[in-house]
Amino acid sequence: MSRTNRLAPRSEKGLLTPDNCVVALIDLQPQMLFGVANFDRQAIINANVVLSKAARVFDVPVVLSTVETKAFSGHLWPQVQAVFPDQMPIERSTMNSWDDDTFVDAIRKSGRKKIVLAGLWTETCVALPTVQAIHDGYDVYVVEDCCGDVSQLAHENAMQRVIQAGAKPVTALSVMLEWQRDWAARETYDAVVDIVKSHFGAYGVGVEYAYTMVHGAPSTLWPEYVVPVAHTVTT
Repeated sequence: MSRTNRLAPRSEKGLLTPDNCVVALIDLQPQMLFGVANFDRQAIINANVVLSKAARVFDVPVVLSTVETKAFSGHLWPQVQAVFPDQMPIERSTMNSWDDDTFVDAIRKSGRKKIVLAGLWTETCVALPTVQAIHDGYDVYVVEDCCGDVSQLAHENAMQRVIQAGAKPVTALSVMLEWQRDWAARETYDAVVDIVKSHFGAYGVGVEYAYTMVHGAPSTLWPEYVVPVAHTVTT
């Protein structure tokens, strides 16, 4: 039984729920991130890890896709691949993932009509599939802090274009909290709070402070840091 079948039902009425959407992460690759100039690059990585972890927590299907991995872009970021260790990205040659039949088939097979979409760059790899998916009857939510482009103008133009086409702008945090919806939903409460404390700066520190200083809970026991084993790189 999937986790979504064990969760308390969330009312929909236009909102995202764990069982009405699919997440698409497009071209989260080194060469694509090198060109981003409108957002802090580390913040983009952080936001995508949040979205990835949240999708795992709520058992939301995820489609990973990369472009020209060996010829230009490099492999999917290891921080994201680590969240989905057994899932290989769909490799494409097309800039527009909606031109790739394998990608579109993966979205279709999810059975979901809402797509939570993020990727690099906003003006191309996000905007093009978003516009066409909407044309094909999908409801698309663009996770803006998970996206980036070569300039602020390029990113802003892309966001205006997808919004005018009917997409909804969201953030990684807003998506996760929309899935959670109720702090009494204990099945996912601890996992969501763990993500908050690990990735959301002052918000996370505030949660830890409230736990320990206000409510007298014991300090969080973080997993022990394991030093990576050195290995030889051959050339």
